[in-house]
Amino acid sequence: MKHIVILFSVIFLLNSCSQHNPTIIFETELGNITVELYPDKAPITANNFLQYVEENRLQEATFYRTVTLDNQPGSEVKIEVIQGGLYEDNHPDALPPIEHETTERTGILHKDGVISLARYGPGSATCEFFICVGDQPSLDFGGSRNGDGQGFAAFGKVIDGMDVVHKIHHSPANDQYLEPGIKIESVEIIE
Repeated sequence: MKHIVILFSVIFLLNSCSQHNPTIIFETELGNITVELYPDKAPITANNFLQYVEENRLQEATFYRTVTLDNQPGSEVKIEVIQGGLYEDNHPDALPPIEHETTERTGILHKDGVISLARYGPGSATCEFFICVGDQPSLDFGGSRNGDGQGFAAFGKVIDGMDVVHKIHHSPANDQYLEPGIKIESVEIIE
């Protein structure tokens, strides 16, 4: 009997220690993108994004920007991403800016499929986000894409739907802005 009690105790401890990362799905007119968030590594950023989803603040969101190797003529450091969000700096559904969580702090690097918050300066990010197309180390802490060296705040990764990310990335654009933008029909937490 003592062995059974110990076995159940071990099973209970293992189950209570396992991490469950929330999963969200972006439903777009080109297909769905499923993203796993990492609140254990990037609690401020991931929970901020979850608040946007839970409070239906992304109802007017679109993917509006595609950055390719060919449309950054003035940039010495080239990146490849798609960007989405509410598009307006002072949109009424935007929450206040959050503290900047660097990749040095979180350990989430800007690899293929990683989702991250766009920003101007550290501590200015709200709901504008981007998804990496390929590995983008210049967006990490110490990277050379930003003059301040702080990089961007990564908080999750695409686990299904990179084909949709690629469709968006190759959609018609004027400079870097999609014409037309790709409507995000809904964003929901699925797990």
